[in-house]
Amino acid sequence: MEIRWGLSELPGLLTEVGIKRPLLVASDRWSSDLLPVEVAGVWSEVPSDRIGDAVEIARGGDGLLALGGGSAIDLGKAISAESGLPLVSVPTTYSGSEWTEFFGVRDRNRRMQGGGSGATLAGLVYEPELTMGLPREETVGTALNALAHSAEAFYAKGRSERGDRHAFSGARPISYALPLVVDDPGSRYARTRLLEGAMRSGMALAEAGMALGHAMAQALGGRYGLPHGALNAVTLPPALRFNEPVAGAEIARFGEAMGTDDPVGRVEELAQLGEFARLRDLGVPEDELGEVAEAAAARPAARANPRPAPAPEIEELLRSVW
Repeated sequence: MEIRWGLSELPGLLTEVGIKRPLLVASDRWSSDLLPVEVAGVWSEVPSDRIGDAVEIARGGDGLLALGGGSAIDLGKAISAESGLPLVSVPTTYSGSEWTEFFGVRDRNRRMQGGGSGATLAGLVYEPELTMGLPREETVGTALNALAHSAEAFYAKGRSERGDRHAFSGARPISYALPLVVDDPGSRYARTRLLEGAMRSGMALAEAGMALGHAMAQALGGRYGLPHGALNAVTLPPALRFNEPVAGAEIARFGEAMGTDDPVGRVEELAQLGEFARLRDLGVPEDELGEVAEAAAARPAARANPRPAPAPEIEELLRSVW
């Protein structure tokens, strides 16, 4: 997959991957006027479960261009998988969705309606300027999602030395730059460092996959339509504690990357920058945690965890952060 930095690189990258007239997938927040390219059309219902309708419009062009956060990029991937068209993504958050061919399909209320894989990932363009107006909650949430990619890459079943290197070089700048961005949201330097960390964490995700923290976040988000990043901020600490008996050395390495000997505490400290601490504060009902745990236990990310995580134990973890 081709990677470029700077929006001015987008026209050349599209030419390189053979796209002349892409369908732009972006919410109304973004305008095609921002882009230095001509588009064949715009699909602005993000998220959307009307994949078939979007595919029909996409076939009027020769590729896809997703501009936005995880919802826009996941939608672009769903359209790509259905149509066979190549996808170039321009992320505007730190979610890392641009690095995998897997996707979830959500309706307009952000509730999960399915998912799949098979997107044709052709290229990425990172532009720090597009993250400058990102509100604190989304900044912290999506950055914690990226940090969870690095954390779990150290011990997920797909772990590799290459993935470890990406995870280390992703966690370090996230831990360093996220507080800087919260203190000075307009700092291009801090935003660039944070985006670099998110990119590396996305590369770690692509190498190693996910584990229990993500499984819990996915089950919660799919059921309640809650932001994936905020959920990862809450579920990663209990997942790390649960895995410490079998992955203590790997979690310590994650802590080393963040510059701390208390990795769980550091994750919680960073999550607090977005005021993410308890599931109850996000609107998750306590009496449904058992059902959420059953859904989480069935997810592939839970099966890739280094320690078996049956539903009753997942329910205990969810209750610990409720």
